[in-house]
Amino acid sequence: MSPLLKTVLRFGLIILALLILFQLTNASLFIPSISADFVIGIAAIILIALGVYLGKAVRKEKVVEVKPSSVIDEERILSLGISPRELEVLQLISEGLSNQEIGEKLFVSESTIKTHISNLFVKLDVKRRTQAVIRANEWRIIP
Repeated sequence: MSPLLKTVLRFGLIILALLILFQLTNASLFIPSISADFVIGIAAIILIALGVYLGKAVRKEKVVEVKPSSVIDEERILSLGISPRELEVLQLISEGLSNQEIGEKLFVSESTIKTHISNLFVKLDVKRRTQAVIRANEWRIIP
């Protein structure tokens, strides 16, 4: 069923429920034996049922992103001359940590981290942290 047809059917059901509600209120005016509470109760049941039905129909499915198995290319790391510490820094950059947070985590100064990042930029031939992470993922340097 096309999305357009689904949308048209949903709006049609809403309009139908409203028309039924209006007709029930008219019936209570012409038939005095029908109480207003009964009409309100019937309308509530109809609208709740419609809401539950439309809620199930509209619910979106969860999208789960699955990363492909990441096999690290050790030869590429060696050919680029990336040290184990630079690789560690690159991994922490990919986790979104700042220079200060990386320094605290690795127990080194922020200027040392800046030096490692500068060396990584040269070795990966990039100018920004995001480019470094993208290139590292493309070249399978980090998982």
